[in-house]
Amino acid sequence: MTSTEGRVAGAYLLPLLEAAGAHGIPADTLAQAAGVAPHKLEACAASLAARDYVRLLDAAARLAGDAHFGLHVGQRVRMGTYSAYGLILLSCSNVGQALEQTARYERLAHDLGRSTLQRDGAVAHYRWASNYPGASRHLVDSVFAGVKVSGDWLAGMPLPPARLAFTHDGGGDLLRHAAHRDEYVRVLGSLPAFGADANTATFDAQLLDWPVPNADVSLYPVLCQHAEQLLAQRQAETDTGGAIDAQVHAAIVGGLRQGSARLATVAAALAVTPRTLQRKLADAGTSFQALLDQARYGLARDYLRAPDLSLVDIAFLLGYQEQSAFNHAFRTWSGTNPGAWRLREMQERRLERQLDRQQAV
Repeated sequence: MTSTEGRVAGAYLLPLLEAAGAHGIPADTLAQAAGVAPHKLEACAASLAARDYVRLLDAAARLAGDAHFGLHVGQRVRMGTYSAYGLILLSCSNVGQALEQTARYERLAHDLGRSTLQRDGAVAHYRWASNYPGASRHLVDSVFAGVKVSGDWLAGMPLPPARLAFTHDGGGDLLRHAAHRDEYVRVLGSLPAFGADANTATFDAQLLDWPVPNADVSLYPVLCQHAEQLLAQRQAETDTGGAIDAQVHAAIVGGLRQGSARLATVAAALAVTPRTLQRKLADAGTSFQALLDQARYGLARDYLRAPDLSLVDIAFLLGYQEQSAFNHAFRTWSGTNPGAWRLREMQERRLERQLDRQQAV
């Protein structure tokens, strides 16, 4: 399986597994029903094929006998579900910016579909085009329920209901039952129009200006820079046909975000043994440790540009047990300690701002 195929981040899979677990469905049983290898559902997995996610979603809905399984998956979404770009959402100043960044960075969480946002005078339209139109309605339901949960959380209060339209049939004959319709209203805030040409949420454009309480806007630039690097890595993997070093680098970055970037966990994420992975990397002229250092060094520089992150915090985010170990590694990579690097970077940015102001005058 190559990285050119659509992927779903491991974090995005968790709400599905939690919803299945709430129905008493073990991960192994679900994997077997979906025709997916059980090791792909392990907590250490950085990602899985998007088509496998679709199979798991449909299989779980059948096993659970839950006509609204997709909605209930979406209800379990948290900001961490969205992987790297979930942090960006927390740093957005308003709801509109959060939706714009969703359209930009959604691919970092999954390749299930794509979001777009359009402002048309007094109304705004959020659209989600599925990459798997043949999937059951649970896929679209889960996405919109997740957007609803996340939007309410970011706004700090329930957002006014949007006017919804979905391309699927809403369950067909099930719509005759009030309880079936009521569950859509309970989770989404309104009953969608089914059988539409596109999956859309239409709402008052003023909602785009609603502020995000407690947003740490100071982190927004560095988080976007990090996300752009991740997007570039994804594109590089596509362009190179999924080179093993690019795959491992991406898996390491994903693992560091989830607290683990060991050889065994990365090998499991790529469905190979640690020994096989080491051999493939050697054939490519690199090693796991070299790629780990490369990923850590890149992330370290991004984190050091965020003034609110202490050196202890950065060491933890990079998987070090002690700050001293991080200090030693960073000096090896850059020739200076992280505190001095941060100070120099701040001075250079301050000088650049002064020059910009002088040129503006």
